[in-house]
Amino acid sequence: MQPLENIRVLDLSRVYAAPAGSMMLADLGAEVIRVEHPVGSDSMRDWGPFLNDQSTYYLCANRNKKSIVLDLKTEAGKVQFKELVKDADIVLENFKTGDMARMGLSYGELKKINPRIIHCAVTGFGQTGPLAYEPGFDPVIQAMSGLMSVTGSSDGEATKVGVPIADILTSNYVVISILAALRMRDQTNEGQFIDLSLLDVQMSSLANVASAYLNTGFSSERLGNRHNNVAPYQVFNCSDGPLMICAGSDGQFQKLCTILDRQEWANDTRFVTNTLRKQHETELVEMIAELTIKKTRDEWLELLQQYKIPGGRVNTIAEALEQPQILARDMIGELEHEQYGKIKFVKNPLQFSDLNIQYNLAPPTLGEHTKTFQKSTLSK
Repeated sequence: MQPLENIRVLDLSRVYAAPAGSMMLADLGAEVIRVEHPVGSDSMRDWGPFLNDQSTYYLCANRNKKSIVLDLKTEAGKVQFKELVKDADIVLENFKTGDMARMGLSYGELKKINPRIIHCAVTGFGQTGPLAYEPGFDPVIQAMSGLMSVTGSSDGEATKVGVPIADILTSNYVVISILAALRMRDQTNEGQFIDLSLLDVQMSSLANVASAYLNTGFSSERLGNRHNNVAPYQVFNCSDGPLMICAGSDGQFQKLCTILDRQEWANDTRFVTNTLRKQHETELVEMIAELTIKKTRDEWLELLQQYKIPGGRVNTIAEALEQPQILARDMIGELEHEQYGKIKFVKNPLQFSDLNIQYNLAPPTLGEHTKTFQKSTLSK
């Protein structure tokens, strides 16, 4: 049994934020049907690198789904979609604000067909406000949210995160909001409209950086691999490469002093508290760096683990995917598709005591399930 069995999602979304959200719902047992334009409308299919002519970007967000094609700009397509809505639980889309209404498929119209329908709309800026009708892609959101201003080296330019972090965070909120709406529907027997904005999500994810400014006026700076509030908490070079070390408390700093064979630092009036360490961070970091370079990362890691101080190698993507911890957690999966062949992927990170997430369907080709699209075969 899967937690979302008998839940049907009509997924009209494209690119990453919403599709990654619907993939998580599919992982939990929902029947997710990608509803796509007959000539294709998801630009993510065109982004390389490719596996047997299919985008690996597309593959990372669309497992466990079916794909049918409908032209929602035609009356026939709208009629067929509305028939699907009758038996659906969720409609997920990321059209520009107003597009669904212009097609006659607004939440108000869908609710007339199915009062229990949950309609989740993902946009760059939401359904209201002066930017409601503007497009918003992940890098734009990273820039506007202030995230880029605190990312990158102190003497370099503002830098975006190396993955589409605004999209990724929004995909999580897609799942959270839909699960909450389903739970509420259990009590009210009514669906509802969810207005999810990438900018809202990224702003809410500024966490301590936003709190510091709102409550004290302190503006966090771009500090590279250092922390705005804690020291030492950054990357140090070892004889064979970089290592992240995070001494997040006074106790951990005292242990770090022992590891470095500099026990006197623990009682140094410059370093006895985190506040003092931040004030004297430059000199402290220089002193630590003179020592870390004398041993390999593995030698330091052995000591860090012995004293329970957080630390880790700065891995390449290849090293990260192949590290023993990931393999021990069985985080790499594999699916077979008749056209693409063998597809490898990073599994859903949810691990339960009494639930095994199923990976049954490889990401579908455009309209792969249209020929078998009959009410009898897709009915609940």
